[in-house]
Amino acid sequence: HVQLVESGGGSVQAGGSLGLTCKAPKELFSIYCMAWFRQVSGREREMVASMYIADQSKQYYSDSVKGRFAISRNIREHTLYLQMNDLKPEDTAMYYCASDLSFRGWNCGSTASDYAHWGQGTQVTVS
Repeated sequence: HVQLVESGGGSVQAGGSLGLTCKAPKELFSIYCMAWFRQVSGREREMVASMYIADQSKQYYSDSVKGRFAISRNIREHTLYLQMNDLKPEDTAMYYCASDLSFRGWNCGSTASDYAHWGQGTQVTVS
């Protein structure tokens, strides 16, 4: 079963930084939208950052991470990144990479149902 693979999670103190990596097989690395979501047990999965891969200037961040997180990509390596700085305890969650292979317009979807392909997640814990 081919899927996205996240890495880079871990435990960090508040104010620290982590960098997440999402490695995708070629067939799942979208030229349209890819995103990072996070989920806390018992709560809905929320998007924290998305990017229109073919035009990396088109980025979106949730208000809770704006100015602290940065999404980027390496098209040649089929890899998506999320740099997380100034981490807070409320950033603690399982973080997921997602890919949307469909063209839905120039704005990326903001809900989990907009993305068909997922990784298994990487845990981020901030204390």
